[in-house]
Amino acid sequence: MLAFAGLAHASPSHWKYEWPKTDFDKASVSFDEIRSGGPPKDGIPPIDDPVFKQVGEVEDLPPQEPVIGVILNGEAKAYPLRILMWHEIVNDEVGGVPVSVTFCPLCNAAIVFDSRLGPRVLDFGTTGKLRYSDLVMYDRQTESWWQQFMGEAIVGELTGSRLKVVPARLESFEKFRDRAPEGLVQVPTNPRMRAYGQNPYVQYDSSRRPFLYEGETPEGIAPLDRVVSLEDKAEAWALELVRQKGTLTTESGVTLAWTEGQASALDSSVIARGKDVGNVTATKDGVDVPYFIDFAFAFHAFRPEAPIHLPE
Repeated sequence: MLAFAGLAHASPSHWKYEWPKTDFDKASVSFDEIRSGGPPKDGIPPIDDPVFKQVGEVEDLPPQEPVIGVILNGEAKAYPLRILMWHEIVNDEVGGVPVSVTFCPLCNAAIVFDSRLGPRVLDFGTTGKLRYSDLVMYDRQTESWWQQFMGEAIVGELTGSRLKVVPARLESFEKFRDRAPEGLVQVPTNPRMRAYGQNPYVQYDSSRRPFLYEGETPEGIAPLDRVVSLEDKAEAWALELVRQKGTLTTESGVTLAWTEGQASALDSSVIARGKDVGNVTATKDGVDVPYFIDFAFAFHAFRPEAPIHLPE
């Protein structure tokens, strides 16, 4: 989320004018933890009608650029971070399943949610708010606010509800193309709308401190180093540890594997020129399971008691 340092915390008395449909009497977090990231409601515009091309027709996406690859019920789609960097949410359908594909640049959090909640199908926008530097989304059906990092409603009618995470890979375009040669790749709806392919957070992942975050940071690892975690977020593994080992099997039987060839989206001003952070897969008995590659500070903020396994 495009952020501006020094912006003050707000409160429901300031929010109710912009959010008349949100039930601020229901919340699971302190309002003091929520702050403005700068843009207003949907100031970072989500995409509701994404446009796709066949993999073989895409000629302007470098092989090392990162995409979120989703394969559901035989349908494969890739959502490039060069687009999500500027929109943060894509409301779509894959293999007949309604999904919301999300990316918070400030936390490097790439998560795909099943948009169904009981009999409802939700779709999401951006509130312009942050909590622990992470994107706070809202659903358009009830205007409840959702913490992207946890997939949980934190303010409003649906407070306490959780979304199901869809297994997806944060991978290079080349990796997606190799495993889904008949897949679809999202392309900009309006190529002139944003500077797609550019990174507005130059060298962010080598910064000493995250934007708009005042909490504690984990010991033994830089706040903006990447860590890998699984769906329960009960523990994390430093990306460098996974890289060093190449293959790592957790106590729960999940195999984490690292291979080179993916550019960081949050390094160089041109995404394709970003440093190589590699590709990670998470599988159990050969089947993909949900996993996350986030910045260490964000994992620690939401799971302060959870261990982060570090290289020796």
